[in-house]
Amino acid sequence: MKYQGNPSFSHSQRDKVGVLVTNLGTPDAPKKAELRRYLKEFLSDPRVVEVPRLIWWMILNFVILNIRPSRSAKAYSGVWTERGSPLLFHTEDQANAIREKLVSEYGDHIVVEFAMRYGSPSINSVVDKMQQQGVRKLLVLPLYPQYCASTTASTFDAVAQHFMKKRWMPELRFITHYHDNDGYIEAVSEKIREHWKVNGKANKLVFSYHGIPKRYLLKGDPYHCECHKTSRLIAENLGLNKNEYFTSFQSRFGREEWLTPYTDESLKSFPAQGVKSVQVVCPGFSADCLETIEEIGEENRDYFLEAGGERYEYIDALNADAQHIEALHHILVGNLSGWLSVPEDTTQRSVLSKAMGAG
Repeated sequence: MKYQGNPSFSHSQRDKVGVLVTNLGTPDAPKKAELRRYLKEFLSDPRVVEVPRLIWWMILNFVILNIRPSRSAKAYSGVWTERGSPLLFHTEDQANAIREKLVSEYGDHIVVEFAMRYGSPSINSVVDKMQQQGVRKLLVLPLYPQYCASTTASTFDAVAQHFMKKRWMPELRFITHYHDNDGYIEAVSEKIREHWKVNGKANKLVFSYHGIPKRYLLKGDPYHCECHKTSRLIAENLGLNKNEYFTSFQSRFGREEWLTPYTDESLKSFPAQGVKSVQVVCPGFSADCLETIEEIGEENRDYFLEAGGERYEYIDALNADAQHIEALHHILVGNLSGWLSVPEDTTQRSVLSKAMGAG
């Protein structure tokens, strides 16, 4: 096996500290071909679908990829903007805001970039770019507040697999979750308070998180527990009692049982229970995307109103809100401890390397 070096590397290059912000990913365009390519990469990940590979390969290639891309393309067309995919530009805005804060406080030896686990910009391409800039210490922040093997661990897999091919890997730190971080809890709480100031409260506040198969929980994945803890901490911050809020799980796929209660079924049942108004927030999504804008903002709204509900409101994700950026900044600084000092002088290293014929 040949380990890859950096063709533009110089031993005199200034060492830098890198922060890589990642999110799930998005197709390049709301079209069938782009959706097929994106879904194939996403659904081929064994962290996402834990089914024997041969069986799943047949299901994916002969069934799912012949049906789902056209349906997904139509859904993505409904949320696409002049800036492209909402998830992509919100993540870019978050990375830009984080970069501005870190560089203004600690200097230009801090490099901040963003990448997507699936699709573009890829983790491989962005990490290569960062190493070419001299990043020798790398902190990775997947924008998933609650740890899940299907998301957080999959990101670690991608980073680790990238460095398995490299001659020189940086010092590496990886943030696995921040579901109970005080700044994050306060940012979500304040987002809800701001909504209440304009719209008032509803009968019930619904916390909706992306679902995963129940068997992942039974095998030890902490995601379910971390989602419930996030809901409880936000509710306590807002002064809500147990009857005023509800935690549920959305976006299930396939026929097996996923984490319950399901968001869509719960919303359909609420009006018959006397719950005529609801407000839905998605604390597990750091940025608005198809699952929040279309699934929660439109599809589930229709379910609730058709069942007899009278008032339905979706509360936007944190996106690049100032309080969210402040929370992420605080998390990053804590994890950058010991790395934020001025980098060492590379003069001596350069002299010794040149004496041996290196650049």
